[in-house]
Amino acid sequence: MSAPTSTDLPELSRRPRIGAGQRPGTVVQLIRFAGVGVLSTLAYSALYLILRSFLGSFAANTLALLITAVANTAANRRLTFGVRGNAGLAGDHAVGLLAFGVGLLLTNGSLAVVHWAGVEAHWVEVVVLTVANAVATVLRFILLRLRLRALPQGRT
Repeated sequence: MSAPTSTDLPELSRRPRIGAGQRPGTVVQLIRFAGVGVLSTLAYSALYLILRSFLGSFAANTLALLITAVANTAANRRLTFGVRGNAGLAGDHAVGLLAFGVGLLLTNGSLAVVHWAGVEAHWVEVVVLTVANAVATVLRFILLRLRLRALPQGRT
């Protein structure tokens, strides 16, 4: 049994890339991913605090995380990994939603611990959620990189 080729995977072979067909190297990807991550974290924190004013902490976390996860995947797809166009969009977002699920487990678990400890300050929730999201971010990078590195280079 041989490895699949680009002719075996037509969806992947049509997938355009930025920069004359070259995707960014790992260091560039990490820098861009961190930039997207900082902006996503700021957006998440602001959304969480706004939503937390009229929703419970778990609902506010879930909604803020979902909104920013979709935007984060779209931004990383384009800016970090150099993918343009709609080819493979659903699969990329499916991987993003998998990372969202893990992040949701980590963040809601962290909130449960904060509530169990009897802490009621919203700023403590945000700090704990930020740390939990940082852990989930490492997984997001790995999953997206594994998904997108398997794609052929040289497509424009």
